[in-house]
Amino acid sequence: MNTLFDKIWDSHVVQQVADGPTQLYIDRLYCHEVTSPQAFDGMRARGLKCFRPEQIFCMPDHNTPTHDQDKPIADPVSRKQVDTLAQNAQEFGLTHYGVMSKDNGIIHVVGPEKGLSLPGMTIVCGDSHTSTHGAMGAVAFGIGTSEVEMVMASQCILQQKPRSMRITIDGRLQTGVTAKDVALYLMSQLTTSGATGYFVEYSGEVVRNLSMEGRLTLCNLSIEMGARGGFVAPDEVTFAYLKDKEYAPKGEAWNKAVNYWKTLQSSPDAVFDKELHFDAKDIEPRITYGTNPGMGIGISESIPVTAAEAKMPEQGFQKALQYMGFNAGEKLLGKKVDYVFLGACTNGRLEDFRAFASIVKGRRKAPDVVAWLVPGSWAVSQQIADEGLDKILQDAGFEIRQPGCSACLAMNDDKIPAGKLSVSTSNRNFEGRQGPGSRTILASPLVAAAAAVTGVITDPRTLL
Repeated sequence: MNTLFDKIWDSHVVQQVADGPTQLYIDRLYCHEVTSPQAFDGMRARGLKCFRPEQIFCMPDHNTPTHDQDKPIADPVSRKQVDTLAQNAQEFGLTHYGVMSKDNGIIHVVGPEKGLSLPGMTIVCGDSHTSTHGAMGAVAFGIGTSEVEMVMASQCILQQKPRSMRITIDGRLQTGVTAKDVALYLMSQLTTSGATGYFVEYSGEVVRNLSMEGRLTLCNLSIEMGARGGFVAPDEVTFAYLKDKEYAPKGEAWNKAVNYWKTLQSSPDAVFDKELHFDAKDIEPRITYGTNPGMGIGISESIPVTAAEAKMPEQGFQKALQYMGFNAGEKLLGKKVDYVFLGACTNGRLEDFRAFASIVKGRRKAPDVVAWLVPGSWAVSQQIADEGLDKILQDAGFEIRQPGCSACLAMNDDKIPAGKLSVSTSNRNFEGRQGPGSRTILASPLVAAAAAVTGVITDPRTLL
């Protein structure tokens, strides 16, 4: 009768507080520079050491510049945060992948690619997009800074158990439709609060046919529907991806692990608190038109005419359109674009660069577009070079930057100027998210590439 979520959660329960939260054991804690300093200070003030330091991994990513990483960081706030993480990791005896190390990148890209995130684990980080690691068949979720300290001190956390939801997407995706489009479609259907209080299991033919990288994108965006997290049951795709990864089990331990991972499935008669079904034929390449990720349309569709159609309050609907400079009922195809951003923990992996390159190959970047192409890690950067994608992109007039969170959020040098319109493969389009006054359209790498070479919002299917 158990769901996979129940199986993983229940196997990590240390104790249940009467009429209170669960004390949950945590297998892996990831720390980045923004949400960890106060946690380390708290540990220091109490004279505590990390309970299981070998299960904690630290990495700067939000404040990391994507150029001249071999030089001191120019911005004093960013430099202080990055340096403080390095000092804290050293003092507390934690693994630290610093700027310019071959292991550095965005923590939600590096964790899976190094095999640090494994099926059946509980994984936390002081970052909402920790849900990304759910693609490995893990229960992964973001936590607050006080909770980061809790895990450092005890390798446990106090949590209320979320409810369970299964989202099944059947059928086959059309040409030009990616995992990012699936996620944007789900957000438009559920809105940004439709999965609040739930942990989502993604299933169905579409999900089974997604690559590991596609699943990472899908799970990354679970939080944008309000979900506590999202995950995919591990299968042969998962095992093939993890085989020979640095931290994955080896030899006989691998065989034993795979045998266990194969049991990580929801029972055929499992009962979920909520079930939703969608059909792949209803999904086309997607774009957002507003100031939250749920305000999205198919690329050939028009912006909703009414707030009710947009599934949101009138005041919020009008305010978003005013901020974006768009009108109710208008199409966005042909709208002039100023910036294009490929990257983030949502779409900074090799597959995303392949998709982008498939559109720009043999074409040229539009002269008026500023494009930032930012790998999610140094490993991805190397893969791009190994496959010759860097040459294709350079021939088309694009430059590949150094790894980091970059223009996903305005915490480093890569900020979109006020009033400029950006087509971004990142995860959030809030007011000022990419820079004060910036305007963001969320999209897949294919849609971003189409905009980069045409200079306007373009249906990528016309270029494939």
